[in-house]
Amino acid sequence: MNIFRFAGDMTHLISVLVLLLKIYATKSCSGISLKTQELYALVFVTRYLDLFTDFISIYNTVMKLVFIGSSLAIVWCMRWHRLVKRSYDRELDTFRHYFIVAACFVLAILVHEKFTFQEIFWAFSIYLEAVAILPQLVLLQRSGNVDNLTGQYVFFLGAYRAFYILNWIYRYFMEQHFSRWISFVSGFVQTALYADFFYYYFMSWKNNAKLQLPA
Repeated sequence: MNIFRFAGDMTHLISVLVLLLKIYATKSCSGISLKTQELYALVFVTRYLDLFTDFISIYNTVMKLVFIGSSLAIVWCMRWHRLVKRSYDRELDTFRHYFIVAACFVLAILVHEKFTFQEIFWAFSIYLEAVAILPQLVLLQRSGNVDNLTGQYVFFLGAYRAFYILNWIYRYFMEQHFSRWISFVSGFVQTALYADFFYYYFMSWKNNAKLQLPA
């Protein structure tokens, strides 16, 4: 494992911990898109099907279980927790995410590295993760004001994918026969979607002001 992969995993883990802190400490999910969380849960469940067939390392297995478990726990809290679900911004979270799921599944069937069950669902999860943040970004734009923990959650989520792009570049030059081009292209698209958010996040940090996104 190289430093970029490890940094990506840690920033991803931090983003999850920040979101869980927000939900459990404040008993609120205001500003968080349930649609995005459902998409991430689907991403991890379909990507880590190899949990049942392949063992790479204890670290790898633990991280997979953490991301699957945490994503399902977040969805459960937002949908069924007696206090948390009351703060869900249902009126703002109206992105039709099932169109994204359908489009990514069709793309995975057409464009994949190997025509096997696991590889098609792996490609599906990569495509879906690239655009899973869209409902969250739309919700934040509609609400305008972004609270501190939500802003940090989205920032670390974007940083995680940026580190993974560096990881893929590193592996391309350092490893023979590394050709996960689907991951690289999808990761680049995903990071680009954060560009506008990163700009306003940096400006709010620079000016020591509350993060606000243009409607």
